[in-house]
Order: sequence, then C-alpha cells, then structure tokens
Amino acid sequence: MDDSQKEIEVPSFFICPISLEIMKDPVTLSTGITYDREAIEKWLYTLKNGTCPLTKQVLTDIELTPNHTLRRLIQSWCTINAPFGIERFPTPRLPISKSQILKLLQDSKSPSMLMKSLKRLKTIASESDMNKRSMEAVGAADYLASIITNPSSNVTSSSPAGEVLLGVDGFVNLLSPVEEAVSILYHLNLSQSGLKSLFGNTGEFVEALVRVMQRSANYESRTYAVLLLKSMFEVAEPIQVMSLKTYFFKELTQILAHKVSGKATKAALKILIGVCPWGRNRVKAVEAGAVFVLIDTLLDSTEKRVSEMVLMVLDQLCKSADGRAELLKHGAGLAVVSKKIFRVSEAATGRAVRILHSVARFSGNSSVVQEMLQLGVVRKLLLVLEADRESKSSEKALEILKMHAKAWKNSSCITYNMSSSYPS
Repeated sequence: MDDSQKEIEVPSFFICPISLEIMKDPVTLSTGITYDREAIEKWLYTLKNGTCPLTKQVLTDIELTPNHTLRRLIQSWCTINAPFGIERFPTPRLPISKSQILKLLQDSKSPSMLMKSLKRLKTIASESDMNKRSMEAVGAADYLASIITNPSSNVTSSSPAGEVLLGVDGFVNLLSPVEEAVSILYHLNLSQSGLKSLFGNTGEFVEALVRVMQRSANYESRTYAVLLLKSMFEVAEPIQVMSLKTYFFKELTQILAHKVSGKATKAALKILIGVCPWGRNRVKAVEAGAVFVLIDTLLDSTEKRVSEMVLMVLDQLCKSADGRAELLKHGAGLAVVSKKIFRVSEAATGRAVRILHSVARFSGNSSVVQEMLQLGVVRKLLLVLEADRESKSSEKALEILKMHAKAWKNSSCITYNMSSSYPS
C-alpha cells in the first residue's frame, strides 16, 4: 500500500467530545475535561448551558484553562503526518486577559485616547465569547453605559478633532464615542444580571438610549439602541416597566415611522408588546401617536411576523377608549385590520378579530356599526364563523355578530347566502 493511501488513526484524546473533530485550541474546564475552545464557548455562551457537557456537573467556575501540552502534542502529530494530508493547526492567539481589558478601560478615561480605546474594545469583543464575558466581569458594561449616559463628561479641549458634534438642539454631543459604546454594549450579549444592572436606580440609562434613538444620524446606532432596550426589557422588573414616560413611546413610534431597519422595527414592536399591558402604558403609547403609525406600518407590511406583531400591539391599545378612538379616526383603521383576516396567519386572524370585538363592544355606535358593514367587516366575520366554529376567533366573531344583529342581519350589504347563515 502506498504511504499516501494509509488510513491515519487519530488518537482519541485529540478529539473534542462536542465537535468530534481534532482540537485546534484545547482548553480544560474545572471538571478536568478538555474541549476545543470554539465548541465549549458555544456550549457555554451561545447556548447558555451551565454544565460540563461530558460529566453533566454544574459549573460554578467557567474559567477555560488553555491545555498547552495537549496542543503541542496535536501540532507535533500533525507535522509528523503531514505527508498523509494532515494539516498542522497554527498556534491560537490567547484570549485577552482581564488585566489588559482593565488597562484599556483606564486608558479610555483620557479624552485623547477615548476613541482609540473604544475601537480596540470593539475588536476584542468581536473576537470571542470568552472576551465578552471577561469584559463584562471587569465592569466594561458599566463604563460603556456611563459614556452613553454622560457624553459631555468626555468633551475637553484635548478631544480629537472631528468627534465633537453640535446637535440640532444646540447642545454639544460627543456622538462618535456614544455610538461606539452603544454598538459594543449591544454586541457584548450581556447576561441577565448584566442587563438588569444597566437600569440602575434612576432609569438614566434608558433615557440615554432614547436620546441616541432620537438624535443619532446613524441608523445603525439607532438600531443598536432599540435592540439593547429590547434585551433590557425582557428582564426588567414591573416597576421599571410602569415608570416609562410618554417620550419613550414617542421615540419607539418614530423608529417605526422612519423605518430605520427591519431589525429595529421588530425590536420596537417587541418592546411595545411587552410593556403596553403594564400600568398606564397603553394610554402613553396612544398619546405618543402609536396607533396611526402602527396602522401605516400594517398597510405597508409584506412580512408575516411584522403584521402579527403590529396586530398584537393594536389589540393591546384598543383595550383603551383612546386607542379605539384613534383606530376609528384613521381612514384605513378598520379596513386594514379586517383585511388581514385569513391573509397572514391564524394568529393574525385571531388578533384582528379581537380588535374588531373591542371596537364593536365598547365603541360600536351607529356610525361605526354602519362603517363596519360598508367595509365588508361583517362578511369577514361570517367567513370566520363558517371556517371553524370551535375556535376562539369564531367565538369572538359570533359575539360581534349577535351584538349588532339588528343593524346587520337584514342589510342589503349582506348576500342572501350569508344572511341565511347569520347567527340568530
């Protein structure tokens, strides 16, 4: 047999227990088991597991110790077997140490070094999940939050030229460092405790992110600000959700109206879905003009998920009298909600019927009832009833039809076939 045709047997201890491939950068957990760095970091940080994959032991310490001896053995074995097509792996670059990160944070407190340090931190965060966790562990998140919350504290006569910008409101804004800090903070993928700590005691950081959404000319920065807020409100306490001000909802509404990005739209909708049920947030969102913007978004939307989310928010807002009034004030309000029945998804149909139920039950005066008839809403409700009499949507449709049977049942807008199927 020719040497090149020999089957090479790889030593079992060279193989990562997760990827089942030869380890390029072996690291050892506190349990004594060695894994390839990329595989174990994905297990711990991306998939957010807290146990050793092989032993199933709960990890109280997730420090990854480089196994240099094993790496050198693997590299030597690769070199020896190079004639058989085995490629030698290069020596991996070690993750940055916590002391190096701390030095960068200290250096960045000098205005002349701020941008250079932030760009280096951004690079470090992008290199590995381990770097992100190290940055969070030494307090990088709190420092970045302080830059975003107090941008003017970094403005001095020694600040690098071109980074101090005059805002439209006349205030001096150090936009570039703020935008860099927002980007880094979002990409750190902070832990739940890290996200919770960003709220602080005063809510200043939420206000600071709202300012970024409002003032930044960079759509990417505005997107990162909304995405960061979405992550924060997923772990927020009720008191933090209920203390939101109307201007918070105004800026979220502007993100939707300006169509900043697809990600920003979905994040803004997700925030509204999460916070609107709490306290007076429905009223605040309505006062911020959310209903009109949501209807316009629904009119323009061609994406299933966006349509579903918009209908979820409208369903919440229409539980208030002002929300229903705004829906009815918009020329396309009832029409577009009715149009989405059967055209998006079962979930969207359910939400649309719930919105119509709120309107019919609490705001169903004679002119509204007549408008629903003329727009074909009644015909849609009859179709919902016929499609599946056991569903929740069907139950709601039946209630609406019975509510206004006197006005609708014998109307000329209802065909004979539909009239015969009208519930008694």
